[in-house]
Amino acid sequence: MKLILPALPFLALIIGMFFVNRTEPYVLGMPFIMFWTVLWVVLTTVIMWIVYKTDPVNQGGDSE
Repeated sequence: MKLILPALPFLALIIGMFFVNRTEPYVLGMPFIMFWTVLWVVLTTVIMWIVYKTDPVNQGGDSE
């Protein structure tokens, strides 16, 4: 999970574009491919937060 989770946004944005390369349906007023990109930018933030919180290096807190 440690390596798969951070790779998921990369795969979704690079490889997923081949599968979602269409204009319709419109989601939130955006063409579907634009919605897909915006969705993965937001999900990347959430995924990176999860990776940060589950990393054992960050469990000790501040040493200062």
